[in-house]
Amino acid sequence: MPGARDQYGANGRSLPLAVPLSEAEVAEAEMQWGVSLPDDYRGFLLEVGAGGAGPGYGLSTLRRTATGWAWIGEGPSTRHATLSVPFPTAQERERLLAEHEDREPDRAGFATQEAFDAAYREWRGADDDLFNRLAEGAVCLSHEGCDHFHWLVMTGAERGNMWVDGFPAEGGFRPLGTPQTRISFTDWYLGWVATSEVLPRQRFQRKK
Repeated sequence: MPGARDQYGANGRSLPLAVPLSEAEVAEAEMQWGVSLPDDYRGFLLEVGAGGAGPGYGLSTLRRTATGWAWIGEGPSTRHATLSVPFPTAQERERLLAEHEDREPDRAGFATQEAFDAAYREWRGADDDLFNRLAEGAVCLSHEGCDHFHWLVMTGAERGNMWVDGFPAEGGFRPLGTPQTRISFTDWYLGWVATSEVLPRQRFQRKK
């Protein structure tokens, strides 16, 4: 991927980025999790950096840990064990959301307020399980603040596209862009680079 540092805007900007990974390291991570990384993100890891400087609080960093390769960063922990699972289709997402809503407790079905409250808390507690299912096959790449996160889809029809979660008023967990024009990792990152000059550079610390 010649000229990748120039392509992604890292050259000359003194952006603190984790050291790029080697081809062998990226291949090892892919083999461990049973996924093939989207080409542009894979090129970024090889030629630009394994994580660090980026939108929000920075890119999650792909690194080798005591238990193997993992993405480390702010925000929800990527569920590495399900990275190879196909990202849900639009029809699957609609079904999962509808099934969850159908299970919402009805006050009329409970003899006491206390019993209803307990059932409602249990139902709301299932929100995390629902989101985990919706985010299978995706990696959390950044935390923008205020529970606003960006994800990169690794599998399925949305592979290579960026998704966002955190704003129910904007449709919950949803793709960036339009149905006709999705936002790739490259477009997303370059969009940040285009505005990064206005950010205080001292907020970034180089990741070792």
